[in-house]
Amino acid sequence: MTDKYLFTPGPLTTSDTVKRAMLRDLGSRDTEFIAIVKDIRQRLLNLAGMGDFTDACTAILMQGSGTFAIESVISSVMPPDKKLLVIINGAYGRRIAHIAKVHKIPTVELVYKENTLPDLAELGAILYKNTDIAMVACVHCETTTGILNPITEIGKIVKQAEKLYFVDAMSSFGAIAFDWIETGVDYMVSSANKCIEGVPGFGFVIANIPILENSLYARTVSLDLLAQYRGLEADGQFRFTPPTHALLAFHQALVEIEAEGGVQGRGARYAENHRVITEGMAELGFEAYVAPEHQSIIITTYRYPDHPNFDFEKFYTGLNERGFVIYPGKLTDAPCFRIGNIGRLNSDHMRGLLHAIQAVLDDMGVIL
Repeated sequence: MTDKYLFTPGPLTTSDTVKRAMLRDLGSRDTEFIAIVKDIRQRLLNLAGMGDFTDACTAILMQGSGTFAIESVISSVMPPDKKLLVIINGAYGRRIAHIAKVHKIPTVELVYKENTLPDLAELGAILYKNTDIAMVACVHCETTTGILNPITEIGKIVKQAEKLYFVDAMSSFGAIAFDWIETGVDYMVSSANKCIEGVPGFGFVIANIPILENSLYARTVSLDLLAQYRGLEADGQFRFTPPTHALLAFHQALVEIEAEGGVQGRGARYAENHRVITEGMAELGFEAYVAPEHQSIIITTYRYPDHPNFDFEKFYTGLNERGFVIYPGKLTDAPCFRIGNIGRLNSDHMRGLLHAIQAVLDDMGVIL
């Protein structure tokens, strides 16, 4: 069987060598496995550009999807008498706010249209007036649309207000570089099956150690971030059963991103994928939802074409039958679909998708 190509934000197409890395059985207490986990944590700090700051920051692996890691931060570090400010311009910002509310953490929500950047002046004014806000949360690449939020500019405002800063970099870490020191991030979350091109099974948190050590507010047992950190530091082991095969695949994926040139190399390939697909979709007559100056290289959202014969389910099925899997839209105000540029894909794969899109449109009788 030949796998279909996944033009999604994750799970995504992986290399054969990443898949083959899972064809081993290692015990969770095996010394080889513990050494691999330690190496993964160091490689993550190196990828973040924080490899020389191991006394100041750490990488913590957390079983489950990326959302589990997000919830581990929110439920573990927020003081019970303080508020979380969430910047929202998509579904994943809304999810952060929902997680906080489930844990009965008071939230302040700054909500913007899904193709609009946050108002930085409004953020500064709210932080100035609300001294009971402890932390600000923001999504870097909001995969609802692919919009890229200005996390460095936001971070400067957050740090001026002396608040904690939490960045959901789920779909950007490993492909979009930023200066950690300048941005002032205290907690960042991403996932194994995004730009690093591993397989699903765990997320990870890069955390400010002094801040984390003073976060004694855990509201769960399995998602207790500080306990997870202390367990990994004490003996290198997970507190509960780790996803051993997914971790072996991730270790191989980290070796491969380093060989590709790190964040810059991986980002360059994705940028070329993005260029090919955006130019090709424009030639086919599709309209992007996000303005080019706000668009990330990770995933692009397209409006449904204004044609009576266009039916998304037929469009999706036609592409799927040809071996190309795209993503449905997740917007509240416009019918859209999404095309991801990440995973083990190159510009030839993007051109193949464009040819398939043209063929499906022809079959549907859609002329743009």
